[in-house]
Amino acid sequence: MLILDVLSPLLLLSILLPGYGCRAADIPEDTTSEFSVRLYQRLQAAGGQDNIIFSPLSVAVALGMVELGARGASLEEIRQAVGFSHLLPGVEFSLLQNLTAALLDDDSHYVIRFANSLFLQEGVTFNPEFLHLMKKYFRADVETVDFSESSAVAEQVNKWVENHTDSKIRALLSADDFSSVTRLTLVNAVYFRGSWKNQFRPENTRTFSFSRDDGSEVQTLMMYQQGDFYYGEFSDGSQEAGGVYQVLEMPYEGEDMSMMIVLPRQEVPLASLEPIIKAPLLEEWANNVKRQKVEVYLPRFKVEQKIDLKDTLQELGIKNIFTNNADLSAMTDVEDLYIGKAVQKAYLEVTEEGAEGAVGSGMIALTRTLVLYPQVMADHPFFFIIRNRRTGSILFMGRVMTPEIIDPNDHDFDSM
Repeated sequence: MLILDVLSPLLLLSILLPGYGCRAADIPEDTTSEFSVRLYQRLQAAGGQDNIIFSPLSVAVALGMVELGARGASLEEIRQAVGFSHLLPGVEFSLLQNLTAALLDDDSHYVIRFANSLFLQEGVTFNPEFLHLMKKYFRADVETVDFSESSAVAEQVNKWVENHTDSKIRALLSADDFSSVTRLTLVNAVYFRGSWKNQFRPENTRTFSFSRDDGSEVQTLMMYQQGDFYYGEFSDGSQEAGGVYQVLEMPYEGEDMSMMIVLPRQEVPLASLEPIIKAPLLEEWANNVKRQKVEVYLPRFKVEQKIDLKDTLQELGIKNIFTNNADLSAMTDVEDLYIGKAVQKAYLEVTEEGAEGAVGSGMIALTRTLVLYPQVMADHPFFFIIRNRRTGSILFMGRVMTPEIIDPNDHDFDSM
């Protein structure tokens, strides 16, 4: 969501829920992988032992909307940082349009909503070309509001967000987020509900100990299945990542979207593997995993995070739009327009069915079975991405340091 003020700070906020799915032909390859990895490395450096979840594609789309209204250094910094500088000016908007349109193709296997809206201050004249391009490339709805009525505007925007996230995100903003000098609010919402191509059987889910990198253990629900997946073992050629690590790719129904899990050896902390993650390595994983029968132990997990992106984006070279020197004159002739804050909120839930919906199951101690096939035992921290297998576009990237915790002292623990 983008809130642009004249005098007070501005807020860039993307609201995200799991979103995947693609069935478009002749879509250009996404060029933002390096930007995605650099974002992750910055968040990882500041994240301690926390879970991480964010959407690189949504950040790119939000910055693309800003770029439509930017000129001069403000425009060039975004192009350079996101990975568009090698493209002819303006080509990136068609690229983003195609990548997001790919997610909207009709497909009975999943439900997806990708929506953008502009809330404009009444009485302020915005560049008609800017509004036209917003509709053309991002299908943005446009509504006028009076930001001086901050409570009413907060209610209206929150209702829009709620409607486009299946009521998953409520009361996101408050009246304090708006003022009489706010001029524009841009909202980007993504929602997904889908299923694994090979679903886990709920009756196979058991409690299991998950070993965190700090040496502690927690009880979690571990899903299990034996099936055909894309799998590979890789080595960094040194001891930096602890030698050999595993990569498992699990498609969602339709197989256009998948979750890729990267798991170090049991005794190797994820922090040892994270430094080697680079854009070319993501491509190497995707190109070299082979379909084969694999035993998969994967915890149910729910990751939700609200990230202040302003400092991170500035560290990546996007600085001008956050200062008084910002040039957003392609939006409107109003001067002194700049962005004061960048925040993203992302949510992901992984269960037996797929992206949403938990199923109760018996809780019996789970033990490792005799290994007949490659075995992926995700009982310790792992890195993951959710990507479009056709375009390479990364919709979600993150890590699980602690999955959902089951308290064995809870009264409901035994009753389940």
